[in-house]
Amino acid sequence: MSNLNAENVWRMPKEELVSLIEGGYFTNRTGKIRFYAPTFAYYKNKYFHSHPNAFPSISITGSFCALNCKHCNGKVLDTMVPALTPEKLFDVCAKLKKNGAVGCLISGGCLPDGSVPLGKFVDAIAQIKKKLGLTVITHTGVIDFSTAKRLKAAGVDAALIDIIGSDETIREVYRLDASVADYELSLRAFHDAGIPFVPHVLVGLHYGELKGEIEALKLVAKYSPSAVIIIAFMPIRGTPMEKVVPPEPEDIARILVSARLMMPKTPVALGCMRPKGKHRIKTDLLAVRAGVDAIAFPAEEAIQLAESMNLKTSFSPLCCSQIFGDINLNSF
Repeated sequence: MSNLNAENVWRMPKEELVSLIEGGYFTNRTGKIRFYAPTFAYYKNKYFHSHPNAFPSISITGSFCALNCKHCNGKVLDTMVPALTPEKLFDVCAKLKKNGAVGCLISGGCLPDGSVPLGKFVDAIAQIKKKLGLTVITHTGVIDFSTAKRLKAAGVDAALIDIIGSDETIREVYRLDASVADYELSLRAFHDAGIPFVPHVLVGLHYGELKGEIEALKLVAKYSPSAVIIIAFMPIRGTPMEKVVPPEPEDIARILVSARLMMPKTPVALGCMRPKGKHRIKTDLLAVRAGVDAIAFPAEEAIQLAESMNLKTSFSPLCCSQIFGDINLNSF
């Protein structure tokens, strides 16, 4: 298997892929794995429990989203702290800092063009960085170079964007009149602006099926991201896709392994969005054996497996996008 590459993995039968993963073919590159548990989901076990205010999510659009994508329908926004004006955003962050926050995710719903309207908030973000010293991660949606450059100047620690590799999925699930080319322009904007950026690839977004994920990874790989995060579709109650069956853990592992092979010097993380319960346990166990660098909200069984493999484990209350600052693969 010395010539194994992402294309091989993509076509490989499930049983063969699992055999490689469980057989130790994809060993951890550093002997370390970092676990993350930011505030926006409750997490507690014998290994770690998240601080209630350490790293919350903030929506600059409140519960509004012009797209109301089929998989989310704006439901995720309801879990965030609203801050609809720059002044409110600073005040919310100041209060969070007072209550023990070390950082926050600034996100929001999309405009009809697929962008999150961060433009008028950039000056406030700069003040949050300067006066409060918080770690600030932004979720941007589709973005242009000018906005990316302004976010860089404001001191944003990382920019997040979901990269979709199928025009059909963008139209049908995102309900967005855009194309894969628009997402590539966003990646180029981040790269050219010099801002740390961490693309997310969402496995199974096309009604639970694999469609465009490998193309998304190819795009991401062209622009030298700071890290790449693999997440997976999970049904959310009250959305048009609430009854859609999520992708299998083996499908998620397939994309994790593909990302590792395509970007050997880039940290790869299993992100926070993925199915729960037994599905998560199986996914997380495969991820540990596949040699990922980080997992958000890990199943306890995955932590135990990592320890049994003599991996050095550690926890952080920040967003898993920060793995690029916590680990350096360039020395390996």
